[in-house]
Parts: sequence; C-alpha cells; structure tokens
Amino acid sequence: MNKSCQNCKASFVIEADDLAFYQKIKVPPPTFCPICRAQRRLAFRNEHFLYKRKSDFSGKEIFSMYPPESYVKVYENNNWFSDKWDPLEYGEEVDFSRPFLGQLFDLMKRVPVFAMSTLYGVNSDYSNNFTGYKNCYLVFNGNYSEDCMYGLGVSHSKNCVDSSYVIKCENCYGNFWLNESSNIFFSSNCVGSYNLYFCKNCHGCNDCFSSANLRNKRYHIFNQPYSKEEYFEKLKQWDLGSFTTVTNLKKEAREFWARFPVKYMEGLKNLNVSGDYIYNSKNVHNSYILYGAENSRFLQLMELGPIKDCYDYSVWGNNAELVYETCNSGIGLHNVRFCLECWPEVDDLQYSFYCGSSSKLFGCVGLRHKEHCILNKQYPKEEYEKLVPKIIEHMDKMPYTDKKGITYRYGEYLPIEFSPLPYNQTSAYDHFPLSRDEVMAAGYFWVDFEERAYSPTVSAKDLPDNIRDVQDSVTNEVILCSAWAENPESALAHNCTKVFRILPQELVFYRRFNLPLPRLCPYSRHAERITQRNPMKLWPRKCQCNGEESEKRKEEGGEYQYKNAVKHLHGSNHCPNEFETSYAPNRLEVVYCEACYNAEVV
Repeated sequence: MNKSCQNCKASFVIEADDLAFYQKIKVPPPTFCPICRAQRRLAFRNEHFLYKRKSDFSGKEIFSMYPPESYVKVYENNNWFSDKWDPLEYGEEVDFSRPFLGQLFDLMKRVPVFAMSTLYGVNSDYSNNFTGYKNCYLVFNGNYSEDCMYGLGVSHSKNCVDSSYVIKCENCYGNFWLNESSNIFFSSNCVGSYNLYFCKNCHGCNDCFSSANLRNKRYHIFNQPYSKEEYFEKLKQWDLGSFTTVTNLKKEAREFWARFPVKYMEGLKNLNVSGDYIYNSKNVHNSYILYGAENSRFLQLMELGPIKDCYDYSVWGNNAELVYETCNSGIGLHNVRFCLECWPEVDDLQYSFYCGSSSKLFGCVGLRHKEHCILNKQYPKEEYEKLVPKIIEHMDKMPYTDKKGITYRYGEYLPIEFSPLPYNQTSAYDHFPLSRDEVMAAGYFWVDFEERAYSPTVSAKDLPDNIRDVQDSVTNEVILCSAWAENPESALAHNCTKVFRILPQELVFYRRFNLPLPRLCPYSRHAERITQRNPMKLWPRKCQCNGEESEKRKEEGGEYQYKNAVKHLHGSNHCPNEFETSYAPNRLEVVYCEACYNAEVV
C-alpha cells in the first residue's frame, strides 16, 4: 500500500506485514510517514535538560524536566506519587460535541504531572529519565549505573564520564557507543575491550592506540603491531594529560579512521534486522539504537529489552509487547497505544499519559492503580466497554485539526503542538532540527536561551594545558565555554550554557586517569560526541567494494581508494550486495556490506 504523508507529503509504503500488525491491534494504518511519526513522538521527549521552577503542589523551587513556561502543572515526585491528591477529581464526561483530542488536551493542562521521570534513584537528583541510578550527575536516559557524570544512554555502567550510549562499561571517558568495555578513552563503536585510546570499531581488543577495525588484537598503534615492551615505550612520546596533545591526537585519529571502510550498520548478535545501532535482536526493521527486540519495526532509543511485537515505539522497553505509537514508557507494557510516560505494569491503555500500574484506560492523565477510566472518570466495566468504541467512532467523525491544518482521527499520536516541551530542547530537535521561525510557524513551543546569572571568572582557553598543573581551586572557577567564546550563535544552536564548573569529584577522575580539563560545557561536549552518531534515517545503497579495492572516494586534496587486505567471495567483481544504511550517499565514508566488512576485519 502506497500512501502520502499528511505532514511532509512524501510517499511511503505500508507493507503486508505492517497491515497484519495494525489489524492485530485493531488500529487503522498510519497517515504520517515513519520519519514524521518518530519526530512527532520525540517532540514529547526531554532527553537531557533540567529546569528550575516552582512546584505547583508545595510552592518550593524544584528541578523539573518541564520549563516554567510550560502549560503543565508540576508536582515534586514524592508528592505526585503520594496519596495527597486524587487524579480522579479531575474526571469529566466525554463531550461528543467537541473533538476528543481537544478534550484530552484540556485534561493534560489541568492534571499535574511528576517533575522527573525517575525510578529507584539514589543521590542522583540532577539526572533524569533513568531507572536505578546511584551517585550520578547530569546523566540521562539509562539504567542501573553508578558514579557516572555527564552522560547519555548510560546503562549498567560505573565510573563513566562524558560518554554516550555505553552499556556494561567502567572507567571510561569521552566515548560514543561502547559495550562491555573498561578503561576506554576518546573512542567509539568498541565492544568487549579494555585499555583503548582513540580507537574505533575495535572488538575484543586491549592496549591499543589510535586504531580502527581491529579484532582480538593487542599492542597496536595506528593499526601497527608492537611487542608489549615496544608498545608501552612508544606511548611515552604522548603526554595524555595535555589538552593540546589530546586535541591533536583526536584529530589525527579521526583522519586515520577515515582510511578504513565502515559496515553499513552498527550491530551485533542480530538476525534479519535493518536500521542502525541494533544489538541482540531478531526480525526487527527500520529501527535505531535498540537492544533485545523481536518482530518489531520503527523503534528508536530502546535500550532495554525484551521488546516483542511493537511498532512505532520510542524510548525504554524492559518487557514490552504489543506497543504502538508510544513514547517514554516501559517496565511491563502490554497492548499500549498512543501513550506517553506510562510505567510500570500497564495493560490495554490508549491515549493515556503519566499513568502506571493500571489497565483499561482511555484518554487519562496521572492515574495509578486504576482501571476502566475515560478522561479520568471511573466507569463500570460494561459501560466502559460500550463507551470506548463510541469514542473511537466520534474521533473519526469529528477529528481534531491542528494549527497546520492536519487532521487527527483515531489512530494518530498527539499533535506536536500538544507537547509541554520546547521543541528546541527535545529529542526531536536532536534528530530533526528546525529553526526558531519554522517552529513558531508550525505552532510548536520554543524557549529562547536564558543567560545565567553567573559571570565567568576564567576563560577555558586560559586553563592550564596539563592536568598536573591544575590546582584544587579550579573547582571554584566559573569557566567560559570555548564554544561560546568562538561562536555564540553556533553554540546556542546546541544549547550551550555559556559557562560551566569543574566538580571536585570530576577533578579527582581527571587526575586519576591523567586526563586534561575539558574546555567545553557539558552540553557542548555532548554535541561534539554525538557528531559521531549516524542519523535516524535510511538510504538504499550498494556495497562500495569494487573487487580488490573500494570505489574511489573524494576527499580533501584528491581521491582515496581503500585496498582490500584479503580476497572477498565476489573475487575481482564488484560486490553485488545492496542494503539500507544510515550513511547518506553524499557521505565520504567507504561503506561495505557485512560480508565485505567482516572479510577485512575478521
């Protein structure tokens, strides 16, 4: 089935398997394309921002994932999860003279929400979107980690700083996408390794430096093997406590990495999958950053399995089945559609938000331990079962129309204009950036940068170059971020905070591992790290292995052609394999299929 997206007008295909899923969960086929559906959900996701605001319960100043300019009422978590208020008091009957989604939006404005999406946290008040964090600071979107700082997607890890998407890791710094590794620094896409610096796509390696595409190697520098003694002697030429040295090595390493082919997708232990950054999954397609899923499609940022028979689901997982068009929800979900922040243990929920330990809810906000409710009003089982089909029919006959003129019948997720979050500080902005003018024209929410009251006491460029020269007093300084000093407009685009501080425990970490002080604020460091992240989009491409070497690739100063190290199965002929990849056709990387890539690295 070919359809035209209501939002972007692009054509998209609904496959027979997709239709079977929609029929199974009794929803109509989507009217938005997969990318616009993902953007719509992720506009309700604040991944790594915290705001100071007053609690609408106590009047106290609290930290929240919702800015004070947001329309939502916010209670501190200990009060929201208490018996001090009753969400059923906000209940109302369905008004069949109005669009149902308009009534739901009114309810969302009246019912308080929790300040932070956290569960089982200890001494981690400045982190959000986590389960089971202990002693973590500004770490977001992860599970069961300890003693970590400035991270995103950190799960089952300890003592990791300035790292994004790391799982089962320890003592790591400045990394992107690590799994089951320790003592890794300034590296990306490494698995089952330890003692690596400036490495990419290294698996089962230890004691390697500025290398790429290694498997089960040790004592390599720029992919050249050394004896143990030679290796450690050669490392002495680089003082890794120097910011200048590290900066130069990062640049040199990235230039070196670019000389090697990349696999069309990042993933391990998969069967019949497509997308990128997928692990331990089976029969999963068009998905992105995913662990432990089966028979699913169009999933994003699902870092905790098991996940089974789910479509268009963004963020979380952890025992989820038959979930559709839902975001920020996990821990025991079954038959959940069009929901947000519903956890834990929910079943048969539709168009419900901030609900937990409940079943059979339709259009509810903030309910816990409830069933058979509509717009926060309790109904007898028989009446509920009669009323839900009537509401669905009403949603089709009287759809909601947003400010862009798009209609929302039953089966659509909420319009972005319903989001209580500023678009420029959501996950949607990270993956689908829009200008302020575009956001305002669409009727979405935007918050301009509010300059902090702190005045810098020192510029980042004036910090000591080497960690050995740093005094304890640096923790008292207010440091001007280098990104802001160089280009404030560009810095604002990635939500630079202009100034930052070095925490005492942070300084201990840098000294322990002989690392220079950062020159960027945490948000600018985050923006720099995720430049390594491929986009949430797939393009059809062909393998670039041209027999004994790759196709020629343009680069600064000329052309580059990778020479294969071994003979591939297709011999001297061009590899016939085709695939979908997040490497756009205009990218400079040499992109190989899995067979050609494995031939080179394994």
